[in-house]
Amino acid sequence: MDSAAASASPVPAAEAAQRPPHMAALVLARGGSKGIPLKNIKPLAGLPLIGWVLRAAIDSGVFQSVWVSTDHDEIKKVAKKFGVKVHHRSAEVSKDSSSSLEAIQEFLRHHNEVDIIGNIQATSPCLHPDDLIKVAKMIREDGYDSVFSVVRRHLFRWSEIKKGVNEVTMPKNLDPAKRPRRQDWDGELYENGSFYFAKKDLIEKDYLQGGKVIYYEMRAECSVDIDIDMDWPIAEQRVLRYGYFGKEMKLLVCSIDGCLTNGHRCLSEDQKELSSDDDDRVADGISLLKKRGVKVISKEEFSKTISAMKLDCEVKVQKRRGVEDLRNKMSLSWKEVAYLGYNESDVDCLKEAGMSGVPADACAAAQKAAGYICQSNGGCGAIQEFAEYILLLMKTVNLN
Repeated sequence: MDSAAASASPVPAAEAAQRPPHMAALVLARGGSKGIPLKNIKPLAGLPLIGWVLRAAIDSGVFQSVWVSTDHDEIKKVAKKFGVKVHHRSAEVSKDSSSSLEAIQEFLRHHNEVDIIGNIQATSPCLHPDDLIKVAKMIREDGYDSVFSVVRRHLFRWSEIKKGVNEVTMPKNLDPAKRPRRQDWDGELYENGSFYFAKKDLIEKDYLQGGKVIYYEMRAECSVDIDIDMDWPIAEQRVLRYGYFGKEMKLLVCSIDGCLTNGHRCLSEDQKELSSDDDDRVADGISLLKKRGVKVISKEEFSKTISAMKLDCEVKVQKRRGVEDLRNKMSLSWKEVAYLGYNESDVDCLKEAGMSGVPADACAAAQKAAGYICQSNGGCGAIQEFAEYILLLMKTVNLN
């Protein structure tokens, strides 16, 4: 069920004792952000902010369920697009003064099947599945009751002096006469708020950290938080370099008219189609993908265009049924399919595909269904831009 109204019935004690503990990922995302309005679904590096942590949670494979708790309809739509469940957060725990603990406790009252909560912060977009896998092991196998994320900082702290008070500041964590070099000092651990895992009985006692508790140290480069607009460009650069970019794509299906072309062709005096700089960008985009082993299929609408552009891709009629047949023939899941569409007829495929995109001038219905909206129009660089985006999300980042 995807709402608080459809509450889970109590789980019998005997049944609960036999089944493995149910670990649920829970992302709290209320609509009333003061610093950045609706920041949880604002695009960051081509993906809604909340999408980065949802993808990491899903791909980690350690959760029996992944949830977004929200009070806002647009956030609900984005969450469902990523295939996760939605808990309708009540007004009582959606106030500016409401705590995360209160929102989590409300969720647990409506979902009695959950034994362990992995509370993941929506504004920490550099979270990786590997982090979540290791933390799940700490809870399930190592016997910890709660685990929270920290980051190591090398910062010297000094006491604060209130305005109008004639005092001197004092060192808090160093001896100025023996000021250590960075390489000679381990630094200090600070909560970074990326996630808090805790067992249900601990949360019901008003604790997110307690019992047999331990921290999980995240890499400094992956410790990103967004509170104000100034954080956004910095976070975007960090995500592009250190973020989790998802799984491999094996197939790209795209329209010709509206995506590969803008519908306008140039003819020579003898009525032959001429190549253009835009054609070269289309060819470059397709070539980029084929070099990474991504098969490129285009819907048959202007076969003369394909011939004139000399593009190295297959041409077939590909609506929903055609893509399904091709996907089954190649033994692919929808998550391994990328789709670039333009018209309302592309909406079904855009919703199903693991990666979906549209040119900037696509119809409104297609834009609403797509996960990525190109800055370029169809036939004016959209395919190259989407190809580069696919390769970015397929990129393997080695942080070891």
